[in-house]
Amino acid sequence: MRYVNGKTVSALALSLALTSAYSNAESVKASDIHDSMVVMDTHLDTPALLVQPGFNIMHAHNVEDDFSQVDVPRMESGGLDGGFWVIYTPQGPVTVEGFKSARDTAILRAMAIHKMVEANPDTFTLATDPKDAKAIADNDKKIVYISMENAYPLGEDLSLLDTFYKMGLRMVGPVHFKNNQFGDSSTDPNGQQYGGLSPLGEKLVKKANELGIILDGSHAHDDLLEDMIRLSKTPVILSHSGTKAVYDHPRNINDELLKKLVASGGVIHVNAYGSYLTELPSDPKRKKAYGELFKQMGNIAEMTPEQVAALKQKRKQIDMEHPAVRATFDDYMAHFLHILKVAGPKHTGVGADWDGGGGVERMMDVAALPLITERLLAESYTKEDLQDIWGNNVLRLLTQAQEYAQSLK
Repeated sequence: MRYVNGKTVSALALSLALTSAYSNAESVKASDIHDSMVVMDTHLDTPALLVQPGFNIMHAHNVEDDFSQVDVPRMESGGLDGGFWVIYTPQGPVTVEGFKSARDTAILRAMAIHKMVEANPDTFTLATDPKDAKAIADNDKKIVYISMENAYPLGEDLSLLDTFYKMGLRMVGPVHFKNNQFGDSSTDPNGQQYGGLSPLGEKLVKKANELGIILDGSHAHDDLLEDMIRLSKTPVILSHSGTKAVYDHPRNINDELLKKLVASGGVIHVNAYGSYLTELPSDPKRKKAYGELFKQMGNIAEMTPEQVAALKQKRKQIDMEHPAVRATFDDYMAHFLHILKVAGPKHTGVGADWDGGGGVERMMDVAALPLITERLLAESYTKEDLQDIWGNNVLRLLTQAQEYAQSLK
């Protein structure tokens, strides 16, 4: 027995107390390092919520209550300085009518991002240049780069990319869940259509290079990614992807292709979408209940706040009756650590797919992002490594994209 502050304490109790104190000290150190960096995520699907009646990005929300994962209070809590805010459009029919509908949706989504910035000038600043990120963060504001997930809204008129560039677009991914006019998706149930990029997709690569827009290979079939690596004059990003070495899913990348991406200067940002991280048990009743709910949903942007609240209540009821089985933070870090081992810290980053299906146990919203920093420090990665991971790598790609575009003028 030992005496501490006049009290008798067992050796085991003393050991546990010292371990806890050490752990707390390490956590504080990690928190300080995290807060000292420019912290960005390359795939924020939150603009989908900006058009949702009743949602206010300035107010504190709770993922358990309304399923949202990003707002300003939680960004503050998690030390998230911002990143790439996504213009996302679901894949529809590859027709003139489909293109027009998707174009209108994409423009409205871009406008919603601009309105968020304009309505809250003391909180957000639009970023278009790689140098903007640190300047905005140093000014205690949130960084708003714009990306496009699924180039489908461009139709067959690539001049529309100029329009979106003028609105701030600095990253574009050709495809989403299904093949489209630009090439093959990794997850189209009908398989490949082009064997990679389509002829129009090759023109999209050239146009993005000419404008200084980063090309994003997430959701793309491996053959399309290889085509982009080969054709692009500047490095390609995977803004939210995982590794097949940990879980063999079409949305993930194998080590051989990852090494090609790295050799070309590209970067992979690690996804936190549970079903891409590990095999999760199927729940047919949950799937059926959600399918029926989504059929009733319609366009959420056209609902009243009361209708949105009722919809979310139905979702909560489904979750209560058929609880989701989620991937864990350890599942996420297994992908992260393997990718770091293969690609290195100068070619790795974070793109968790917030508000787009991302989130794992212990890390269900952006408030939990310091857990990544803490774990990577425990794995002996340095502050310099973390600065690259949390922002420098994607900013390097943007710098290279813009320098190439400038060289053509």
